[in-house]
Amino acid sequence: MKLRWGILSTGHIARTFAAGVRRSSTGSLVAVASRSQSSADQFGDEFDIPKRYAGYEALLADPDVDAVYIATPHPLHAEWAIKAAEAGKHILCEKPLALNYPQAQAVIEAAREHDVFLMEAFMYRCHPQTARLIELIRQGVIGDVRMIQAAFGFHARVGLEHRLLNNALGGGAILDVGCYPVSMARLIAGAALGRDFANPVKVFGAGKLNLTTGVDEYAVGTLEFEGGIVAQIATGVMLNMRNVVHIFGAEGDILLTSPWVPAPHGGVTDIIVQRRGEPKRIVEVECDEWLYAIEADTVARNIERRQAPSPAMSWDDSLGNMHTLDRWRQAIGLTYDQEQPDAPEMKLTVSRRPLARRSNHRMSYGRIAGVDKPISRLVLGVDNQENIAYASVMLDAFFEHGGNAFDTAFVYGNGKHEALLGQWIRNRGIREEVVILDKGAHTPFCTPEDMNRQFAISLERLQTDYVDIYMLHRDNPQVPVGEFVEALNEHYRAGRMRAFGGSNWTIERIEAANAYAAAHGLQGFSAISNNFSLARMVEPPWEGCLSASTPEFRAWLTRAQMPLLPWSSQARGFFLDDTTPDFKADPERVRCWFSDDNFERLRRARELAKKYGVLPINIALAYVLHQPFPTFPLIGPRTLYELRTSLPALDVTLTPDEVKWLNLEA
Repeated sequence: MKLRWGILSTGHIARTFAAGVRRSSTGSLVAVASRSQSSADQFGDEFDIPKRYAGYEALLADPDVDAVYIATPHPLHAEWAIKAAEAGKHILCEKPLALNYPQAQAVIEAAREHDVFLMEAFMYRCHPQTARLIELIRQGVIGDVRMIQAAFGFHARVGLEHRLLNNALGGGAILDVGCYPVSMARLIAGAALGRDFANPVKVFGAGKLNLTTGVDEYAVGTLEFEGGIVAQIATGVMLNMRNVVHIFGAEGDILLTSPWVPAPHGGVTDIIVQRRGEPKRIVEVECDEWLYAIEADTVARNIERRQAPSPAMSWDDSLGNMHTLDRWRQAIGLTYDQEQPDAPEMKLTVSRRPLARRSNHRMSYGRIAGVDKPISRLVLGVDNQENIAYASVMLDAFFEHGGNAFDTAFVYGNGKHEALLGQWIRNRGIREEVVILDKGAHTPFCTPEDMNRQFAISLERLQTDYVDIYMLHRDNPQVPVGEFVEALNEHYRAGRMRAFGGSNWTIERIEAANAYAAAHGLQGFSAISNNFSLARMVEPPWEGCLSASTPEFRAWLTRAQMPLLPWSSQARGFFLDDTTPDFKADPERVRCWFSDDNFERLRRARELAKKYGVLPINIALAYVLHQPFPTFPLIGPRTLYELRTSLPALDVTLTPDEVKWLNLEA
């Protein structure tokens, strides 16, 4: 396929790529954009490019541009990749794909949604030398891989304002060139394990941070993979290194002397193989094409697939690489200023736009007594996000899809997740547009006094003077139920809670609480939050957890019409494709959900999923949404992919007979 390229930015790497496109068999240069007209004109003159734009938006609006190469500084990659996807342009984005893993997720979801090609520009991954290396690993020429050593470092004699040392421009070694040894180590480990790539199970690191800008001048890392494979990686922008890759196996070793820029203008590269007890062997790889021309042609050959095959960077490969880079930066103590919770950049979405709901969102809403806002039928759990960057991307996406209800608790992350939710709400300025479900008084600190103390701390963490719904996280039968009701009503009267209830409470204690409230003219429980899912909970994930899925509890909920906000509404992964009776990868899933009756429910969910053209997890979630009592299921996606694949449940309308059939009642 012939591609008409537009280039965003006019720096050194843009020039290198432009020269490559001119020598490709599939590409032509039709447009370039820069921050200034003079820079665009100069670049256009140099490479004979007809269209020159002062501003990236104009290039993206050009119908003659099929694909864009994004060569901006690192912090701008995600923004312009997303905007390019929205403009329907195919994308080759210079490495790293984004500033961090959460941003990379947003880029990939944009490419998926707008159905465009996307590849992270690791040009060495497209060269035949890399493909030949992987063949040798898979052929076992050095036996089982045990250790990988990879380094990419140079000494740049630049000032603190240069992008390599500039914090605001995402400077430092790990992002600029450390991404190469990480990507190579993951590629080799994957080949050794029979996969396209592997992600490390552990990441360690140390590095030298610049005293003025805080970015890393040089760093080392250790990656541990499955199968006993370890990698030593090193990088630097202020330190020259021996930029080679050395792979050690049980029966020998392989050395790449030019791993990162193999034969940039064509020629022969060498892979040195040394088997124990045998003469050294040189495996020559001959290629007449320019390195960056190969990269451009790789894009063109795979446009219809929307991704390039391994060893080029697939979307999942890029995500794994970005997550490893985040972990390496964390290990050396590097967080960019723009990733800080109160940074100006954190007040906008990844695309650098204000947060807004999509006009075509599919969310539906319900009501709970005491809460003066409509509540999204799905409630997003804020209990697994690693930092404000991660939380912002996840919470933004849920809000954009119509979600406005968020669940957290005093004990989640020792308070980190309440703080992340509160900071996100403050950064977005949307307190009155969202519903906060907060929980406290978890065992063993489950008394009215504990609740009062924890709730004050929770409000401070959440940066608000009230929560919309408050739940006692556990019950304590040793405390008379009236004492809890009295304490909750104090906060209710003061406006610090608009509604309250209990999580993991029995029917008897709920009824007793509301009877006490009615007898004393007080507010009672407005909602509860026990487990409820299509799969029966065989054992609770955590001590003290209760299910509302029993016939008795469901009958009571139907009579009382008590709103239920169920946790583990999708049975914590039971309805995923990998669930089989032989599955052992997740011991908790096995312990809590594996039973003969649940596997029959899974079979029926899979059957119904085919009928509706959705995933079994969507059927499981739709089952919770289609009960004869109000439900607001809590969902806990850990990635944007998991969030996106949960939302189709909102489009499924189950009949009462189908609901009964799924639960083995018909």
